Amino acid sequence: MTTDPADKPRNETEFERLDRQLVELLQGFRVAVTGVQVLFAFLLIVPFSTHFDKVDDAGTPLFYVALFGAAVASICFIAPVFHHRILFRLGQKPLLIRRANMFGIIGAFALMASMTASTTLIVQSVSGETAWTIVTAAALLMLCGWAWFLQPYLSRRRASRLRQRKDG
Repeated sequence: MTTDPADKPRNETEFERLDRQLVELLQGFRVAVTGVQVLFAFLLIVPFSTHFDKVDDAGTPLFYVALFGAAVASICFIAPVFHHRILFRLGQKPLLIRRANMFGIIGAFALMASMTASTTLIVQSVSGETAWTIVTAAALLMLCGWAWFLQPYLSRRRASRLRQRKDG
């Protein structure tokens, strides 16, 4: 019989738990922000490349979605660091953790939009075929949607139901 890890006590105080949660959030953001910043930097230099003028009417909105999505994702993943600095030693760690979590989710949606739009723009520019462009966008949206949002949401619901059965 396996035991639920949530059932094992950590023997940590409320302050230790909050510290651990904040460190875990910020470590996750460090991974995400590096990728976002590389994507954002690439998108910032694209208009200055020699072939950017060949982006057609359908490609221009894709570029803007990619650019602004990367900017929003970057803002969201960096925001908790500044919140932490400004709220330092004011006893606001529970608020900070809730906000950081919210910023992380919003940042992930923005990153999903940026990655999908930039990859779709490249496929459209290289292949010139609408079908491949649509397949690319749909595949990336489905993959990000499943891996980043739907799968963890379903796991959360399942864990909640198991906990309710156990408590009820």
